[in-house]
Amino acid sequence: MKKNFVLLAGCFLLTLGCNKSSHENKGTTVPEEESVTATQRQCSSYDVLQEQLKADPDLQKRMDRIEEFTRKVMENPAGYRLLSNGIIEIPVVFNVLYRTSAQNVSLAQLQSQIDVLNEDYAGTNADHNLTSTYNTVKAGDIGVRFVLDAVNRRSTTKTSWTTNDAMKKSAQGIAPTSPTTKLNIWVCNLSGGILGYAQFPGGSSATDGVVLDDNATGRTGTAAAPFNKGRTATHEVGHWLNLRHIWGDATCGNDQVGDTPLHNTANYGCPAAGHLSTCTGTPVEMTMNYMDYTDDACMYMFSLGQRTRMLATFASGGPRNSFAQP
Repeated sequence: MKKNFVLLAGCFLLTLGCNKSSHENKGTTVPEEESVTATQRQCSSYDVLQEQLKADPDLQKRMDRIEEFTRKVMENPAGYRLLSNGIIEIPVVFNVLYRTSAQNVSLAQLQSQIDVLNEDYAGTNADHNLTSTYNTVKAGDIGVRFVLDAVNRRSTTKTSWTTNDAMKKSAQGIAPTSPTTKLNIWVCNLSGGILGYAQFPGGSSATDGVVLDDNATGRTGTAAAPFNKGRTATHEVGHWLNLRHIWGDATCGNDQVGDTPLHNTANYGCPAAGHLSTCTGTPVEMTMNYMDYTDDACMYMFSLGQRTRMLATFASGGPRNSFAQP
């Protein structure tokens, strides 16, 4: 275990119908090369964070304060009132940027993504009980629900998008809607085989939210195997709620959660059961955790410690507390 936090997450219950709007403005950017079809999970949240830290000297200080606050909540979760009514309801605004008709993903595909998020964050996903190794630390209901609030669409001549947040700016993309009270998810054709990325708490509200590749959104339409079960969004929303990759983005790194085992690095595909880490203690790696890099069909749980860490963002004084207001 990477931290000696006292985790009491299992002792308390803590912890987006559909208005559609549209953007139909034509983009004017120079087309980039087409993105490749991803065969291995690639999330750029950590890399985007490093660039944001370079651009904003105060970001590290804000994130340090958030980390200290989170540590206090994880040490004494009973001392913080994280939920006012038992469930936190998060309105989701999808911002769809498309060049082809296929990239203009359907409302049904977007709703399927909402459905997956609700299943995974409530622990009602059909594969939730597949793990036996980590049953004792497996989180059930996180206490968060997602509701489709709006869909904004914009046609563009841009062939693909990089991780420089251009899709979030009105000049080329779609600016976020009420980012302090609504989760903005941009759906577009990401380049380089990247499936998605998210902004961690503490970053600018002008770029806050999650970005998904259109082929890794939901579980119907353009969603392509092995990333066609909506778990890219589950993973990225985890980052948005302050979870790190389970290997801590370093060899045997620290994800700041006490009940997840030390991982050598990311796992891909569908590892065999009982895959052992070579880190201290040689634990069985939690390859089925949503914050690893395994295929959609092979990730299906959060841990209790991860639940506490996510819910800490909603507590009074937490970076996502505005979402917890009635």
